[in-house]
Amino acid sequence: MTKTWFITGSSRGLGRAFAEAALGRGDSVAATARNPDALKALVRDYGESVLPLALDVTDRAAVTAAVDRAKFHFGHIDVVVNNAGYGLLGAVEELTERDLRDQMETNFFGAVWVAQAALPHLRGQDGGHLIQFSSAAGVVGMALGGGYAASKWALEGLSETLAQEVAGFGVKVTVVEPGGYRTEGAAGAVHAEVHPAYAKLRAGFAAHAAELDLGDPAAAGAALLALADAEEPPLRVFFGVQGLPMVEPVYTERLKTWRDWQGLSTAAHGTPEAA
Repeated sequence: MTKTWFITGSSRGLGRAFAEAALGRGDSVAATARNPDALKALVRDYGESVLPLALDVTDRAAVTAAVDRAKFHFGHIDVVVNNAGYGLLGAVEELTERDLRDQMETNFFGAVWVAQAALPHLRGQDGGHLIQFSSAAGVVGMALGGGYAASKWALEGLSETLAQEVAGFGVKVTVVEPGGYRTEGAAGAVHAEVHPAYAKLRAGFAAHAAELDLGDPAAAGAALLALADAEEPPLRVFFGVQGLPMVEPVYTERLKTWRDWQGLSTAAHGTPEAA
């Protein structure tokens, strides 16, 4: 059964791979990008199966208009993919207020506006699937990625709550935490102004990044199709090979630390001494 998709950030990277995967199997896609010219190749290759839409997800009114137009054009929306976003690289001390606000406006609030615009349509048709793109950095903090992690941790918390709120309407929510892929993502990252105190840390980050085994975007596209077709999709899932091996020891250590320090809080509930 074919599906109709609404995919943000479709001009390049994973968003483009997702749009091509859906279109390649005969689905219809409302593909958004800040610059709609970047979507011309999709229209050329897939014709009327593509609805190209100019959209900056930080513009709430524009988001609502785009989602409404997609619903009117195709008649329904089955899968909404909140993919638009960008990386921010910088130590917490280096980040300006503008850096942080811009990051949250796109990665967090942009996803919120899309979800809020789509939910009335999904509820009205008794179902749909909202797929939120987070990151491995959405569950594990990493040096020089504090601003980015903050935006993704916020999205994770919101999405986990949202999944509980809309389950009764037949709407499913999945948070995807992708690892690194061979896309233009790194080129689109914003870099905070460098403080010399963190030069060594940046050098180590660059060396680590150069050694990463990056995945094929087409594989991510195939994974997204399988996720969208699942009868009971998970609330959270990793894409790629990096996420789970990185997160497993972190979660093990978190549980151990919480257990080790649990006595600190339980002691506070003891019988108070007499005055």
